[in-house]
Order: sequence, then C-alpha cells, then structure tokens
Amino acid sequence: MKLKGHQIIIFGLSRFDAPIEAANYTTAKLLARENEVYYIENPLTLGDFFRLRKKPEYQLRKGHFSLTRHSMIETDIPNLKVIIPPILLPADFLPENGMFRTILKFNELLIRTKLKSILQAYKIRDYIFINSSNFHYPTVTDGLMPRLKVYHRLDPVLPFNLRHGVVSEDILVKQSDVVICSSKKAYKEKKRQNPYSYFVANAADLGHSSKALNPRLPVNPAIAALKKPVVGYLGAIERQLDYDLLQKVILSNPDKSFAFVGPVSREFVPDWFFTAENVHFSGPVDHEDMPAVIKGFDVALIPFKKDEENSSIFPLNLFEYLGAGKPVVATDFNPDLKELSKGAVKFCENAGGFSQAITTALQTDDAEQRKTRVTIAAENTWESRVDAIGDIIYYHLEEVIQP
Repeated sequence: MKLKGHQIIIFGLSRFDAPIEAANYTTAKLLARENEVYYIENPLTLGDFFRLRKKPEYQLRKGHFSLTRHSMIETDIPNLKVIIPPILLPADFLPENGMFRTILKFNELLIRTKLKSILQAYKIRDYIFINSSNFHYPTVTDGLMPRLKVYHRLDPVLPFNLRHGVVSEDILVKQSDVVICSSKKAYKEKKRQNPYSYFVANAADLGHSSKALNPRLPVNPAIAALKKPVVGYLGAIERQLDYDLLQKVILSNPDKSFAFVGPVSREFVPDWFFTAENVHFSGPVDHEDMPAVIKGFDVALIPFKKDEENSSIFPLNLFEYLGAGKPVVATDFNPDLKELSKGAVKFCENAGGFSQAITTALQTDDAEQRKTRVTIAAENTWESRVDAIGDIIYYHLEEVIQP
C-alpha cells in the first residue's frame, strides 16, 4: 500500500465492538497498519440511550459522549483510536421534509463540534476523511476542510432507509472527492454522478477463517451437537434471505440439519422457520468464534433473495466460507460474485437447483476442491482490498490534488 504516514478519520456505520466485525472497522484496522486512524462509530440517538443505558455497550462509552471532552477509546492496535460521537436527536421516523433535514443538520453540528474539539486537541490538520457507508450524515464535513473526502460505499440503501437514504447518499456522492464502491452495479451508478468513482470488491479475513482448517480446532458446541450432515448459514437472519426458496429446500431435505447462526430479526422471518424440525438457530457468535462455527458446516449457504436491493450486496461470508475450504451454494442474486469466485461457488436459480447443488457438494467434496477454494479466497483478502483502496486515495492525493 502506497498510502503511508497519513492521518485518517473514518466515519463508520458499525460499532467498533459489534459481535460480528463489519467491513467499516476492518478497513480502519488495516489502514492503521501504516497510518494514524481515528474511527468514529455510528452515533447513538436518545432512543438508543434509553434502550442501552443499563447495558455494557453504554457503560463502555459513558465517559466519552461529551461535546468538549477529547477522550477516545484506545484499541489494541497502536495507530487506531475510537471516537464516540455525542448522543443525537432521533429523526428517522420523520418524513423526508424540511423538519427532518433541520434536525439532521443539528445532529451533524453536534458530531462536527465534537470532531473539531478533537482535531484541535490532537493537532490533526492535513487529514483524510472517509465516510464508510454512513450516508445518514452526508454533510458532516461541512466546514471541516479535510484534505480529501472519500465515500466508501459498502452497502446499498435498503428499504427501511429509502425514505431519507436516497436523498442523503446523492448529496454525499456528489460532494465527495472520491467514491469507492463494493459492487460493480453501484460503481456504474455512482460513476454517472461522480467521475472519480471506483470498484473495489468486499473480501474476507482469510487469516481468521482459515483457522477452520486446523484439525485441532474443536467445532463450536452448538453445531457439533447437530445431526450430520449440517448445512449452515452464518450471518444476519433478516430481510435479505429468500425464505420461500429456503422453505422448499428445507422441507425437501429432512435428512439434513439446517443451522442458522447469527442475530435474528423476527419481523422478517416467517413462523414456519421456527417450527421446522430440521432448522436450528444458534444465535449470534463473537467474531473470534467464527472459524469453529464454519468448521462444523458440511455445506455453507448464501440463500439471498434475487431482488434490486440484494443485487449489489457483497456478503462477507462468501470468502470466509471459501477460506475455510467449505463448499458454497448460493442463489444467483449478484452477478459480480460469479466472476470473483472463479467457479468455486455453485450459483442457483431456483429451489430445485439449490437442493441438487447441496447434494452434489456433499457427495463430491474432496481435498483438491478445498485447496482450490482456499486459493481463491487468498486472492480476495481484506489486506489486498484495503491496499487497493489506499492506492486509489494515494493517487488522488499525489496526482489529482497535488498538481
């Protein structure tokens, strides 16, 4: 990576201590290898405060919300610190109108005030500002004058964000110096709005997921207790899953255990899912436990709906599965993934093909195929992706802005 010795502020959509580490924070950690990085996590609102005030998440942050205090949370990475923004007013329930934008401007002012105090206290001047998929606050940098403003577009604007997200992201894309997209579809869209748009796909933490290949690593107890073969999914169990397809696949394969590991959003999951005898929920797991979970899968799934929202989603678990050597069966929801996975993943159009792919994977998996999957995953690591992002930023600093 050419980008070295810079001060970088990253405004992320995820919390730094989330049970499942998100791409926002992974990017911050890897940029901190060669740079001084400050990660601003997604702000809490008053509603979040009342919901979390007695929980450990709030207690950890309690002393850092002040607008004028300069305290930050130290991490185990020397060059990475976490900035806790002030508690904000809730506004997402409002329609897209002048009142919403007024409250948003006030909330952005609170974040900016906190950030200005830290910039002054730590003498942070010639810095790069990266908005890492947090399009909810599109003009938070107004008046801050960073050397370069980057929008890292990791996730699409999903239905529950459409009310304000489309407008906000449009503002953010147009006022950014650089836009980096994790899907080709998004890249083509943003390129029409901002000529300095680039495509850099998501990736996986190969060093972590490949721990599943260690014969001495025990399988996660919740997965080890299931009847073999185990067909598993690791990730959020929410809107993006194709429950109609899953119902046909699960009911037609009563001899297999279907394990769903991750947080469950009950409002999206149909009732039958909780009563099927061969469906098992293990709940969310810490990032460090991911290899032990995947090791217990005989076949790994990405059963996403094929729709507009999912067509640009890049699931992190794809290369995590491959990095663990597991056969992967997925729906054909995002055409980008076929090219990147180089034939190592079976993409299916319907439930019948999905079931057949699972059966074939169970019957034909071998050491040679596992080696191929790990090799492909090694070409799609976060280290290589963040190096590419760093090189794009370096190019704009040295070749576009500097001249």
